[in-house]
Amino acid sequence: MFSIENNIWFDIALLSALFAIGNILMGHFEEGTPNWRKVLKLFVATTILVVLWTFLGRWAVWSFFGLLFLVVLYIHLIWLPKHGIHGWTGEPKDKYYELRGWNKK
Repeated sequence: MFSIENNIWFDIALLSALFAIGNILMGHFEEGTPNWRKVLKLFVATTILVVLWTFLGRWAVWSFFGLLFLVVLYIHLIWLPKHGIHGWTGEPKDKYYELRGWNKK
């Protein structure tokens, strides 16, 4: 019988859904990032998830999700504003592009 508590596929599906939703809603902030890096990021995150789940268990996977959430909060609430960029809108765009090392459009 299928049990969410002991099934790695639920966690992989959740991670994939978060990536998909993130790319749909926030992809315009990554327009200067090459596609291969976006795909690599998904594969690296999935590999980390599988390794954590295999060797440490589900608590480690959910801790990993929590850690990623804290990193995102830090970047958007502290690091970006410290560099003069609005953490939600990415404005001013020229500063954001400069910070990311992209050419202005």
